[in-house]
Amino acid sequence: MKQTTKNILGVAAIVLLSSGVAGITTYKMLKKERPAAFSELFEQNPGNLKLAAYNAVDAQPVDLTQAAENSVHAVVHIRAKQLAKTQTVQGGGGMPEDIFEFFFGGRGQQRQMQTQPRVGFGSGVIISKDGYIVTNNHVVEGADEITVKLNDNRELIGRIIGTDPSTDLALIKIEGDDFPTLPVGDSEALKVGEWVLAVGNPFNLNSTVTAGIVSAKARSIGGQASNGQGANIQSFIQTDAAINQGNSGGALVNARGELVGINAMLYSPTGAYSGYGFAIPTSMMTKVIADLKQFGTVQRALLGIKGSALDTDLQTDERWAEELKKKAEELGVKEGVIVAEVVDGGSAAGILKENDVIVSLDGKRISKFTDLQETLAKHRPGDKVKVKVVRNKKEQEFELTLKNEQGTTKVVKDAGMEILGAAFKPVSPEMKKQLNLGYGLEVTGVSGGKMADAGIRKGFIILKANNVQMKSVDDMENVMKAAVKSPDQVLFITGMFPSGKRASFAVDLTQE
Repeated sequence: MKQTTKNILGVAAIVLLSSGVAGITTYKMLKKERPAAFSELFEQNPGNLKLAAYNAVDAQPVDLTQAAENSVHAVVHIRAKQLAKTQTVQGGGGMPEDIFEFFFGGRGQQRQMQTQPRVGFGSGVIISKDGYIVTNNHVVEGADEITVKLNDNRELIGRIIGTDPSTDLALIKIEGDDFPTLPVGDSEALKVGEWVLAVGNPFNLNSTVTAGIVSAKARSIGGQASNGQGANIQSFIQTDAAINQGNSGGALVNARGELVGINAMLYSPTGAYSGYGFAIPTSMMTKVIADLKQFGTVQRALLGIKGSALDTDLQTDERWAEELKKKAEELGVKEGVIVAEVVDGGSAAGILKENDVIVSLDGKRISKFTDLQETLAKHRPGDKVKVKVVRNKKEQEFELTLKNEQGTTKVVKDAGMEILGAAFKPVSPEMKKQLNLGYGLEVTGVSGGKMADAGIRKGFIILKANNVQMKSVDDMENVMKAAVKSPDQVLFITGMFPSGKRASFAVDLTQE
């Protein structure tokens, strides 16, 4: 039975719940076993069979009507449209003159390509009376136009304030006041077995409410975002409340009518609901959205380690599971996150060591990697945290100061979210070494904006902007501001892709 469970978990598909362009469905076979008939079970063991309500005569059902009534008015329908664009691309149109260009690419020949308009649908949750709305990143990613439809059928234009692909969250804004809202609850207080509602717009059916229970917490499922990249921060609430495509960005609500999660994915062999859905907990959402509103990008704190949970239950590689079991016995601890490597210059450098097992962070028990991610997601660089580890079979506690990806505690600025529609970070030391670079800015995200119009995508490395070397986000911000004030209002970008191929773009900064 245990192996059967592993087989089932290994082949089920993760489906993003927004429909249209934002939705991605993977179809795979789900291994099934023929269930025994009721009569067969009864004949085998009649004494142990009872009706579900046999001992529940005095039990009172949970009244979810008030929670549902409050929720539907604060959950909106989102329509995200990507307009048709004309883009300049390399290649095509015959044999290049240079034989090296034929084999390796390069300048080549340019041609114009017309993209097709695309429309996607999803849901969102109003969290403030002045019109701030939380949704999934994959609902609005790449959108040029966003339309928000309220439960009273009003339609308003939405604009992106910030997005975070790592947690699949986004913050958008509609203009107005006195909008209905949902109070934000404490997802950490949720208990497995507690009743919850999933509220959203599956299949464009507005104001749909389904009920179920919390069936698991801190779940990691290895889902992929719509850009094909795996979400690298996962700690989902698992529920059996029915959710489908179009529910993305909708609300997971407790019986008190409080928002406890943002619906994001479903687990399915067919692409439609078949048992379980997953929501991003508000414990993670609250800090991410606050950062997007204040800074335009998430101030993410990293512990600066590489490691693995000492959890063998879900390991599909039996040899690796056996190695973890042996390591746990050797270290004298049954659960936690074992440190495989301490990153130079990171938060844990000089404090934690290889083979330390992290069992607690800020007083919260750490049994798997998702516990660690969820706790860190509530902190910003510069925060001090207490880490309890098992070292040489003894518990020790250390205090360390959290740092960001750049190894500092400084605020990371989002230089071009409003005008360029993109976010940047300095190229990592590993990438510099790999590509033999001395500097550069990596494009970490692109939403509807000037860079998307020019054809620049996530992952591109900017080396120069208007002939100025890009060594920091401040360099980009300064060059952009100067370009906006210039007569031609053009930003000339040169750089390269991670593959090593170089490219140039002209970003038109004129405002319509």
